[in-house]
Parts: sequence; C-alpha cells; structure tokens
Amino acid sequence: MSVSGAVAKRGMVVLMATVLFVPGAMAQTLVPPVQSAPLAPPVQSTPPAQSTPSVQTTPARPAPTRISNPVAVFSGLDKITGKITEFDAYINETVQFGSLQVTPRVCYSSDDSEAQHVDGFVQVDEITLDRRIRQIFSGWMFADSPALNAVEHPIYDVWLKDCKQKSDVPKPVKD
Repeated sequence: MSVSGAVAKRGMVVLMATVLFVPGAMAQTLVPPVQSAPLAPPVQSTPPAQSTPSVQTTPARPAPTRISNPVAVFSGLDKITGKITEFDAYINETVQFGSLQVTPRVCYSSDDSEAQHVDGFVQVDEITLDRRIRQIFSGWMFADSPALNAVEHPIYDVWLKDCKQKSDVPKPVKD
C-alpha cells in the first residue's frame, strides 16, 4: 500500500512523502523530487498609462486614556469559611484582610469611551505566626483576568475588582 501526493493552497505547496508498507519489512519513505512550477500568475510590472499615485491613510486613533484613581476595590476569599469580602483601599494605604496586608500603589481604569480595563500595581504582605511580615506578592493585577497574577496563599485569595474616584470608607488621617 502507498500514499503520496502534493497539495497547493494559496501559493504554498505542501509535499507529501510516499510511504511504502510491506508486511514483514521496514517501512521506506520516498520523497519525490521537487518540481518548480509557477504557483501564481505573474504580476504585471508596467503601470497603467496615466496613473496618479494615491496614498490611503487611516485616521490615527488616539491612545486610550488611562484614568488614575485614588481608590482600589478588592475582593478577598477566606478559603476556610468560604466567605467573600469586598473592601476598598486608598492608594498607598494598607488594608488588613485576615493575615494579609494589601497595599495598592496605583489603580488605573479606562475612560467611558473605551472598553473598560482596570489594572493596578499591588503589594501584599503576610503577617506570619511569629509576627514577622513577609512580602508574598508585588505586581500588576488585572480585573479582567483575576487568575493571571493571583496572590498565592493557602488560606486567602485576593484580587482586584475595580478602581473608583470615591469611597464610602473615609480616608485615613495622617498623623
């Protein structure tokens, strides 16, 4: 039994080898010789008699506007109780969630004329049982993809949900 052939599609040639199956013998592969043949009609190299060069330009889209927000909205999951808590955190202020300390550094959202994209740079520290603080996460979180950069902790999950301009929680007073 043998299988062979060539397929031509959109200017590409895919060569298939011929494989011979002989019972009781090793299979042999025979590659057919390459034949050169034009795959597409030749392109006309002489321009029409009176052609005026036309330049098509596409209007430049303005860069999406990123809005810097003073409040980041997070959700936190306690894996032991199964309870999900939503909390607000002001930029550069630390909020405690269980044994985690969540500190957003920036929180950006897009304006209303664009598709909504929310991202923020967040640092998360854990307070250990011996009262030491160790950083377990420092990076960008994206509300569109919460699992992309997740906080890996055995008891708590924390993810960014939104950014906003105001919060019902009063801003902490600096001493």
